[in-house]
Amino acid sequence: MASASSGSTEFRASPVPSTASSTVSLNSASTPPTTPASDKPADEGSKLRMFLSILRKFIGVSDIAAVRFSLPAQLLEPTPNLEYWHYLDRPETFASIGKSDDEVGRMLEVLRFWFTKDLKYVKGKPCKPYNSALGEFFRCHWDIVDDAPPLATSSTASQSAPNKPEDSVSQTPARSSPIRVSYLTEQTSHHPPVSAFFVDCPARGVSARGYDQLSAKFTGTAIRVTPGAHNLGIFITLAQRGNEEYQLTHPAAQLGGLLRGALAVSVSDVCFVTCPKTRIKVILHYLEEGWLGKSQNRVQGVMFRYEPDNDKYTRIKDVPQKDILAHIDGCWQERVYYSIPSTPAVKNAKDTDASNNKHLLVDLTPLVPVPKTVPPEEDQLSNESRRFWKDVTDAISNKQYGEATRVKQALEQQQRDKAEERKARNEEWKPRYFAGAVVPKGRPDLSKEGQAALKGLQEGKYRLEDTGCTGV
Repeated sequence: MASASSGSTEFRASPVPSTASSTVSLNSASTPPTTPASDKPADEGSKLRMFLSILRKFIGVSDIAAVRFSLPAQLLEPTPNLEYWHYLDRPETFASIGKSDDEVGRMLEVLRFWFTKDLKYVKGKPCKPYNSALGEFFRCHWDIVDDAPPLATSSTASQSAPNKPEDSVSQTPARSSPIRVSYLTEQTSHHPPVSAFFVDCPARGVSARGYDQLSAKFTGTAIRVTPGAHNLGIFITLAQRGNEEYQLTHPAAQLGGLLRGALAVSVSDVCFVTCPKTRIKVILHYLEEGWLGKSQNRVQGVMFRYEPDNDKYTRIKDVPQKDILAHIDGCWQERVYYSIPSTPAVKNAKDTDASNNKHLLVDLTPLVPVPKTVPPEEDQLSNESRRFWKDVTDAISNKQYGEATRVKQALEQQQRDKAEERKARNEEWKPRYFAGAVVPKGRPDLSKEGQAALKGLQEGKYRLEDTGCTGV
């Protein structure tokens, strides 16, 4: 599911609390409308009623994510959007990508990461973090143990690969030295709201980048969220595999249950994972809800050989049987499995054998989002997310909602004032950590300062120069 960058009214999923540890094992510029501030805490029911009353004003608006308006603090989760949204709920699955020596195995590793990246949707309740400000940035890292179990693609590998839920992603006896996964994101555009991100794990030679932007429409009963024009997916590069690149596109998602007061995220769409170098593609189909309205949360998929210059298959049923390398099936909120059929494509694949058995790809049931490490407050810049929103966060945490709303609106007005000043000077704002606000191919490049910031995260050297040249 695509994430928001700024200006979105979408609720996110608030993760359940988890215990922090040092190492994690796999084991427009016009003034927007506002709502009067109040110090009265709102229960979940009143929050939904208030949110619905605001949303009803936008029925018929083609993209409410592009409309900027200020929500009262009672409706907000005390978390910056750039901090809250990332694709590393289980960073160890990201670090494990590329370990397999065969092409099918590496694609399976990519899929294992894919199904853990939205764990916050599975384990938490929907919520609304702060909108991001132009030039706001966030950085963090995770220290993890790269002990992901192997995924069987051959008869030899299947002897040591787990095939039971209890041997899944969360549990394995193997241990290794901790490695670090670092994350940097910056709000690079305000109209439209777009943020760029970069993930790096030098110890494993795996990195990822992309733009976060969404389009959202309120139908009257639900909010449908789709990737924005600049959001072409997540691009993962494996440096130790000849720079293999995988593009993972986002399916549309829907936030429902607004009328009955039980918010829930559902997915009913098709998305794709492609690797032109290996000529392997995956089609994932998230299925509709059941006929009684109960979500099945099921996903079906197929992995197959394709021609990058003639990429014509977008539906599972159209893929020729002879080209299929693996089948994917399961519940994306619980367990997902894969199987390798006896096809000509499998027979021609190196180190891949057909098997009638269903192998466990990932078991989400015991997993929760893992905590991150951020620079200490004294090493954070004024436009770094936690420091920028600190007074709002403190007020919400102390249930001083009126004060939180006033501080939030003051920050938003400050952004509009600076935008007007830049306009008067005919000055174009430029990102600091990325080499441009947006690029056509959806792959943002780090600037020299962005490269230095990521290197500092890897080395635990957090101090950055405060240039004063920010959008916020």
